[in-house]
Amino acid sequence: MAKDYYKILGVAKGASENEIKKAYRKLAHEHHPDKAGGSEAKFKELNEAYQILGNKEKRAQYDRFGQVFEGGPSGYAGQNPFGGFGFGTEGFRVNMEDMGDLSEIFEGMFGGGRRETYKRGSDVEVVAELTMDEAFHGVTRTIRFTTAVACTKCKGIGYDKSKGMTQCDTCKGKGEVREARRTFFGNFTQVRNCPACKGRGETPNEECKLCGGSGRTTVTREAKIDIAPGVEDGQVIQIRGSGEAGEQGASAGDLYVIVRVKAHIAFERKRADLFTSLEVKLTDLALGKTLEVVGVDGEHIKVEVPAGYDIHTLLKVLGKGMPRFGTFGRGDLYLTLRVKTPKKISAKAKKLLEELEGEM
Repeated sequence: MAKDYYKILGVAKGASENEIKKAYRKLAHEHHPDKAGGSEAKFKELNEAYQILGNKEKRAQYDRFGQVFEGGPSGYAGQNPFGGFGFGTEGFRVNMEDMGDLSEIFEGMFGGGRRETYKRGSDVEVVAELTMDEAFHGVTRTIRFTTAVACTKCKGIGYDKSKGMTQCDTCKGKGEVREARRTFFGNFTQVRNCPACKGRGETPNEECKLCGGSGRTTVTREAKIDIAPGVEDGQVIQIRGSGEAGEQGASAGDLYVIVRVKAHIAFERKRADLFTSLEVKLTDLALGKTLEVVGVDGEHIKVEVPAGYDIHTLLKVLGKGMPRFGTFGRGDLYLTLRVKTPKKISAKAKKLLEELEGEM
């Protein structure tokens, strides 16, 4: 039975070239034989599927006949998804310029030859809950969170500077090591940071006793943030450099404050606009009386009901909504008017209503 290459790559039959390419790259990362949990058989199958579906002519032939007649799905004839990689008795040849964005597959597995001595600190996320009133006026909030900070004893370097350094025995002072690997494609030599000295070429004679050489300790930090009026639910405030400290003096991560605005008992919010309901008497509408509603900020707002007003239409009050975050002005307030009907009605009132009905 012919193989279903679309199923192997996990894409629909009508998938675009870009979708096929992305699916292949993702699965190649996952199943490469040199990665933990990888599978050489699965990787070969993925490569076989991509060589067919990644080539317009072969894909058209496969879609029509269920197989490819020139070159075939087995072997490596035709399009090579790895550009400059060659196969044969001469071993493994690499042309990094030809690899394009698919080189990320190999950089992810072998490090790509980059020298990254220490890692930047992780970003930290915290949630700040606000009431609608706080969101309206703006507020200064103190955020507390637990994270790693630079060690106070060694100033973040992880060792006693006065004790000096010694040449690394693992890399002999080069800061990098070479590793030969046998892969599905042939022999591959990797150059990467020395794991013992992390690329420095030397190791400290005495690690910091307080942080154990990491250069970081865990503490509870505080950060004051000024939240401007009009902030919306789900909005994120970034504070650069206030996240986790980096490894041994590397740059710190950022702090991200996610704002959560609590629901209000009377108002519903949509961006800068507010929506609420107001109970009115039938006579208020009939006589065109001025209505009054209390805004989200406590302001008593006078509302004129226009002549011929349709009870099913929202009544718009300009500029009485929430402040517009980061700019000037306010949104609008929208009222839903609910007519209150009396439970009992006197004979006199009934007669007046009947007379009114005759005029309408």
